[in-house]
Amino acid sequence: MSTKNILSISLSFVGLLVGAGFATGQEVVQYFTSFGLSGVWGIIVAGIVMTLAGTVFLQLGSYFHASEHNQVFREVTHPIVSKCLDVAVILTLFAVGFVMLAGAGSNLEQQFGWSAWVGSLLMLVMVMGVGMLDVNKVSQVIGMLTPTIIIAVLGVGIYTLMNMPADPGAAIAASAEIESPISNWLVSALNYNGLALILAVSMSLVIGGDNISPREAGWGGVVGGSLYAVLMGIAGFTLLMNTDMLGDSDIPMLTLVDSIHPVLGVIMAIIIYLMIFNTAIGMFYALGKRLSAGHEDRYRPIFLAGCLAGFAVSFAGFKTLMQYVYPVLGYIGFILVVILAVAWLRSLGQIRDEGMRRERIRALMHLKLHPDKEYDAARYDDEIGQHIVDSNMEDETLYEDLATEVAESLDGDEEVDFDKDEWEENRNEATYYTERDAVETDRSEEEIKAWIEETGATGDPEEDEELPAESGEAKPFTPNSK
Repeated sequence: MSTKNILSISLSFVGLLVGAGFATGQEVVQYFTSFGLSGVWGIIVAGIVMTLAGTVFLQLGSYFHASEHNQVFREVTHPIVSKCLDVAVILTLFAVGFVMLAGAGSNLEQQFGWSAWVGSLLMLVMVMGVGMLDVNKVSQVIGMLTPTIIIAVLGVGIYTLMNMPADPGAAIAASAEIESPISNWLVSALNYNGLALILAVSMSLVIGGDNISPREAGWGGVVGGSLYAVLMGIAGFTLLMNTDMLGDSDIPMLTLVDSIHPVLGVIMAIIIYLMIFNTAIGMFYALGKRLSAGHEDRYRPIFLAGCLAGFAVSFAGFKTLMQYVYPVLGYIGFILVVILAVAWLRSLGQIRDEGMRRERIRALMHLKLHPDKEYDAARYDDEIGQHIVDSNMEDETLYEDLATEVAESLDGDEEVDFDKDEWEENRNEATYYTERDAVETDRSEEEIKAWIEETGATGDPEEDEELPAESGEAKPFTPNSK
């Protein structure tokens, strides 16, 4: 597994959620600190659910090689349920998208005194510009900006620890006086999860689908979900201890940082703005991809139309939109999380085997393409072909993705004499492997599963034990050769 890939996936996942999750602080106040000490338990519950759901979403996306959310819904649910979830997610993407545009306006209005529409318009232009890029570039932008909010939240948390209120109990009691849209702390925590995850599910499945390894995607969810839970906990603690100075602020986190020092307030305003951008681009990009599914050439006009429509609705105001839109989406989102989690549990064995299969192909391709390593074609070409045929992905797509990934990795390694362009001119097609005489296409699920274990699919091919040989030569590797 690649630690770099896992970290990239996890940061993209966190960045996707932070804008609507807790960057402004308004979400944490309404869903957690308004319950006083009980809100702390709510944060713990929400953090656990977030970590599990992140793993589910990203791993399902990778397993099905998803390019849009409905591709996964159709595979794991009844057609009617799939359609209902699809409609719910489409509405969520648009709703949260325009709430983010409104939040961007409120953020700059509070800090700089600008008219709200100015901040919203600037955000609209940024989203429309980045939305013209492909999914890999979009997820890179999201992941690249995420460390800024991590540093900011840690800094505010440390400051709060060093400047605790004289009576923490009074601060907690004061926070319980804040009005919440939901009456029970546990229901509020689960509703928050549902909201955060229904807005994240579409882009999370796409980010997972952009990574060929289900294991790496799954670990990205674990790391990303855990990091998000920790950051949310720090944000909750910070706002809980500083309830008295927040008042009726639209952006509580900005109010808090601005009270520390005006310069820090300006920096925090920019960071919050970027985190809102992260979520906004994730929402509108995923919306455009879903609505243009099957007609990819229409993506750009659909994406731009969605952004402009969201800008028009954003004038209703950030706090008002949050109070009415978020709770409803939260209940729908929790149902979606349960459905996908059940589907994931049912498919866990297949996902694990597919992850092993893809990583084995990648390892064998790395061994084959590396100019300084020995590759036993008679032994391994058949194995590559059999794994490709056994995979749930299309043969050509799987081979193209893995072979290109390995070639790009070798081409970027200064210590390896490998030219990707030269390889492109002389490369084999997927059929070179899949149409070999030893490759079987009609095997049962039991045979496929057994062969995953038999080939040592999780191991390094350079450490494979020698197969039984005849006349002192390695025996060609076929599904039945052991």
